[in-house]
Amino acid sequence: MELNTSRHLANFHPNIWGNRFLVHAQDSTQAREEQLVEELKEDVKTKLKEASDDYMRQLQMVDAIQRLGIAYHFEEEIDQSLQNLFDKFHDYFKDNHDMYTTALSFRLLRQHGYRISCKIFEKFKDAKGDFKISNTDEGVKGVLEFYEATHLRVHDEDVLDHGFVFSRNYLESVLPRLTNPVIAEQVHHALTQYSNRRGLPRLEARHYISIYGQYASHHEGLLRFAILDFNLLQSLHKRELAELYRWWQNLEVPTKLSFARDRMVETYFWILGVYFEPEYALARKFLTKVQAIASIIDDTYDAYATYEELQAFTEAIQRFKITFSTYLWLYIKYILNFITTVYIMCRSTSGLHENILQGIVGSL
Repeated sequence: MELNTSRHLANFHPNIWGNRFLVHAQDSTQAREEQLVEELKEDVKTKLKEASDDYMRQLQMVDAIQRLGIAYHFEEEIDQSLQNLFDKFHDYFKDNHDMYTTALSFRLLRQHGYRISCKIFEKFKDAKGDFKISNTDEGVKGVLEFYEATHLRVHDEDVLDHGFVFSRNYLESVLPRLTNPVIAEQVHHALTQYSNRRGLPRLEARHYISIYGQYASHHEGLLRFAILDFNLLQSLHKRELAELYRWWQNLEVPTKLSFARDRMVETYFWILGVYFEPEYALARKFLTKVQAIASIIDDTYDAYATYEELQAFTEAIQRFKITFSTYLWLYIKYILNFITTVYIMCRSTSGLHENILQGIVGSL
């Protein structure tokens, strides 16, 4: 290899995090908080069960639990509640013409796989085919919930296609005139970061926690539970990130592959969008390491290696045989060794079949 090989370097932005996530200290109050979470958890289960005879109360409680990011604690109870809501759905809405309740029910049930016809929204149209609205806070809440429900439309659902355009245009026009700060924040958030389908779960939970307490109908125990659970789960994530970051630095990736982006923090945060629950700690660590490999390989191809180097590198990856004797480029040896290290580590700890791991690395 020539020492003065001409390369077109990307000059990526340096890592902005420094050593901020290298160490995470254990909170001395964590044990007490974990005990309190368990106590509040039982209280929430009781309240959810008590709400089974009140359609609106049960509907709002399920919605709040999901938006607050604590649904993973109550999966069985939520399944039972949704089945109960579905069983009562058609009878409840025979004479009910409230857009908010209708749209919220439609969204929650369809979101969980229940077959709910969009024709239920036809009753909100006037003789000209336009949607009827009330320019009150309750009316705006109804249109907002309808807007969120329209994101669950499928092919040939004209009422929802029309509803999406109508509700978005209406919310954009009314937003500057809203005097209720809570509703205004919800509308702004929905228009810019539609919460139920596009947002990262942890970010959306944090946002909803910040406004849930301002609702007159909020459940204080539910809010307290959500705050404690969010903090405990965030502490767990920080500990995992510290472990991954130490591993990353011990392998000297940032120094030995200085041309590549140092994206361990971003990669871990991205994986949180897939698995954030405590029981998926192993999956988070495994996927973060695999994604870190993908990021390095991407930068190697796009921003550093020559054509000759990439030919040899690609051949090694495709054969999945890491033999270093034929390679003259030290950084490629290091990348191949890094891939092997992650491969062996994941195979020994995850119990995944070798063919699956080969497929993952081969697809990178």
